[in-house]
This record gives sequence, C-alpha cells and structure tokens, in this order.
Amino acid sequence: MPQTVNLRRNLALLVIAQSLGAASGPIVISLGGLVGQQLSTNQTLATLPVSVYNLGLALGTLPAAAVMRRFGRRSGYLLGATLGIVSGLIAAWAIWLSLFALFCVGTFVAGTYSSYVQTYRFAAADGRSGGDRGKAISWVMVGGLIAAVIGPQLVILTRESVPDVAYAGSFLSQAALALIALPVLALLHAPRPVKATSAVGGGRSIGQLLASPPFALALAAGVVSYGLMAFVMTAAPMAMVGHGHSVDHAAHGIQWHVLAMFAPSLFTGKLIARFGKERITAIGLVIIGLSGAAALFGLDITHFYVSLILLGLGWNFGFIGATAMVADAHTEEERGRAQGLNDFVVFGTVAAGSFFSGALLQASGWAAVNLLIFPAIALVLAPLIWRMARR
Repeated sequence: MPQTVNLRRNLALLVIAQSLGAASGPIVISLGGLVGQQLSTNQTLATLPVSVYNLGLALGTLPAAAVMRRFGRRSGYLLGATLGIVSGLIAAWAIWLSLFALFCVGTFVAGTYSSYVQTYRFAAADGRSGGDRGKAISWVMVGGLIAAVIGPQLVILTRESVPDVAYAGSFLSQAALALIALPVLALLHAPRPVKATSAVGGGRSIGQLLASPPFALALAAGVVSYGLMAFVMTAAPMAMVGHGHSVDHAAHGIQWHVLAMFAPSLFTGKLIARFGKERITAIGLVIIGLSGAAALFGLDITHFYVSLILLGLGWNFGFIGATAMVADAHTEEERGRAQGLNDFVVFGTVAAGSFFSGALLQASGWAAVNLLIFPAIALVLAPLIWRMARR
C-alpha cells in the first residue's frame, strides 16, 4: 500500500512539474525569433536563439541521463530546474543589455533544462508494469497540454511588463516557473540509482544500426516529422508578425499548435495498436503535408492557425509512430545505443532546421518555407508505403 501511495503521489507531482517545465519551450519558440530580429544586426540569424535552444536540448540529453544514473532522478531534476531559473534570468538580462549572443546563451541553457523535462514521462513509468505504464505516461502528457496554455498566455500577459524592455518580462516568468517547480520536484520519492554491474552491452554498432533498413527508415521518419515541425514552427511567429498579425496572434498560434502536438497522445497509442505504427506514421507525414498546403492557400490568421494545428497533429502521429518503429528496430541490449543515436540525430536536425528556416524566411518568404515540406515528406513516405505494401 505505501508503494502504491508513493506512485500516485509521484505521478501527481510529475504532472505539475511537466505543466511548469514544458511551458518553457513555447515561451522560447514564440519569442526567440522575434527577440532575435530585435537584437541581431544580421536578420538571417534571427532564429538562431531557437536553434541553440534545440541544440541545448540535443546536447543535454546524454549528460542529463548520466547525472540521473549517478545521483538519481530527484537530484537530476532539481539541477534541471535550477538551469531553468538561470536560463530565464540570462535571457531577460540579455534583452535588457541588447546582447544577442548572451540571449542565445540563455536559450541554450533553457534547452538543457528541457532535456531533463522530457524525461518526466519515463520517471512516471518507474515502478509500474504493463498497461499501467502507458496510463502514467499519458497523465504526464496531460501536463504538456497544460503547459501549452501556460506558456503562450504568459507571453501575452508579461511581454510588456518590464517598462521599455519588450519581452524581458516573459523570460523572467520562465525563470519563475522553474523556481516554482523546485519544491514540487523536491517532494519526489524516486528510487535510488542502481550501480552498473556489467560492461557496455553488445549488439550492433552505430554503423551497423544505420545500415539496417528498418532502423534507418524509423530514424528518417523521426527526423522528417520532428524536423519539419520545428522548421515551420520556428518561422511561423515571424511570418505572422511580418504579414501584419500581432504578437498576441503569434503566441495564440503557437498555443494551438502545441495543444495539437500533445492532445492526441491520449489515444495515439491505441491507434498504433489497432492500425500499426507504419500506417500511423505515414498518416502523420500526410497531415504535415496538408499543413503546408493550408499555409500556401493564404496569409489570413485562419490560414496560419489551421496550418499550425495540422502541423502539430501530424507531428504527433509521425513522431510517436516513428518512435514505436525505432523500438522495434533494435534488441534489448542495443536499446541505449539505438535510442541515444536516434535522439541525437533527431534533435541535431531540429536545431539545424530551425536555424535554416529563419534564413530561408528572410531570403525567400513564408511560401518557400512550406514548399520544402513536400520533397522531404516524399523521401520518407515512398519507402514507408513500399514497406507496408511488401507486408
């Protein structure tokens, strides 16, 4: 009975922590490009703050795992929240001083905080088995839904809260959310870290994994679904403001987009179980294509919102389906190597794509950003359909 009480208590704490920690991403994404335009003398570098946020997430994944293996989840999460506080303070200070490079440092540190936040769903599964794991993970994803509301609303409420320093207040609110998360995370009853009893597991090398068609296709599907989502989402707030819409409209657009990213998670697993992971992944890629088509139809606020909602929904199906494909493409002893390789390549691509999207937006416009969706989808959708047809 005490174990059950602790699991329920931990789950409630993790949902709260997810609601607070995951709100950091929408704040950075909504304002990163706009602050970049304001601070950078080279407008092609405007989305660099969002790119280095994604880079911090990619590079922080492995160190975060190492810290939690060595010191336990609770200690790791407290360190992550501290990084979240520091990141918001650095970003706000950089805006105050009009220092673009320092602002990028702040968003990079915010990315490392997010590398801890993204593991909350795994912590919810600790000590659980069978279908109970899936339910716990789904509940933590509900925290992502709450964060999708909190982040953009804070942008709207606080972006002018510091007189004569636009957007600094929003990053101070980001630091405040991480500060609130500290006592919540301190209450976690996480299991003690277990010392490794054997050497690094065997199985295929990284080169052999990449040469394996099932793994390569799963990796490519994850890269394209997540990469295209970040590529378009990063440029969207600047495109909206550039075509006469307000910053509030841009924040609401990101809010609806993030809601569409997380809301389907409550039933995506059931759809994969019924229709298969390849089919759901393919449907996700098609929906991302539809989001590009919606964006090309016009520049009204409705076109932006419909495009961003479809982009979030397509990401959910495409990326979760691709993750399930990765899980089936490696053995148990290859799990750490295969999943680490997958995350590093995916988030590295996201960082590069988010930077390139800003340069392309400045050089060729919003239409060009969305036109690139279609060839990228075709490169993965064709072999995916061929594989399904062979089966």
